[in-house]
Amino acid sequence: MIKIPHLKVIAFDADDTLWVNEPYFQEIEGKFCEMLEVYHPQHTISRELLSTELKNLEHYGYGIKSFILSMIEAAIDISGRTISLEVIERIIKYGKDMLHKPVELLEGVEEVLRRLNGSYRLVMATKGDLLDQERKLIKSGLEKHFHHIEILSDKKVGNYQKLINHLDVSASEFLMIGNSLKSDVLPVLELGGYGCHVPFHTTWEHEQIEYSIDHPCFRQLRNISDLLLLLSL
Repeated sequence: MIKIPHLKVIAFDADDTLWVNEPYFQEIEGKFCEMLEVYHPQHTISRELLSTELKNLEHYGYGIKSFILSMIEAAIDISGRTISLEVIERIIKYGKDMLHKPVELLEGVEEVLRRLNGSYRLVMATKGDLLDQERKLIKSGLEKHFHHIEILSDKKVGNYQKLINHLDVSASEFLMIGNSLKSDVLPVLELGGYGCHVPFHTTWEHEQIEYSIDHPCFRQLRNISDLLLLLSL
């Protein structure tokens, strides 16, 4: 495995990189589609919900609250504005239940952070709802490992450039690790930084890309523990 020289900062995505996230969304989406099956087949409802979510990203951003608002809007549209208050109340309850889910750390995460701490500046760089991500970080017990916490409205080139500037390092001294090639890897490679992809067994459709990455600053890991091999730790 090719090593990364001159590295100063290692940034970690949070959802589905440090802890479980997407399966909770898929579970609720399944309940939503089943609940509205009286109007359309479940696959049609799922497509309508995704379309509504993507349309609303510029208004609500990412996270559970955005997801719940999109489900309510999709339910209104799918039902032809006949959806009952009972269904809307159930959707809201789904959201509150998600906000109280336990934080389940992924295998190897705690050991990797512990061993890297002191050798590099560690950063958590994630997108989503501020309150929810802060809640999960506190519940995770991982906060002590990070030099800096950045909860971004999005993960595009400009967002990463501001973060790198704030950390006062060059892009070539910055490594981003995450489960999304689209959000965690490609923008950082464009800036001249390093990107490591750690796969998770399920990824939101919006975060998927249809091609492979061939770039000298890209590393594909089997799991997060491979990072220690990459850095010779």
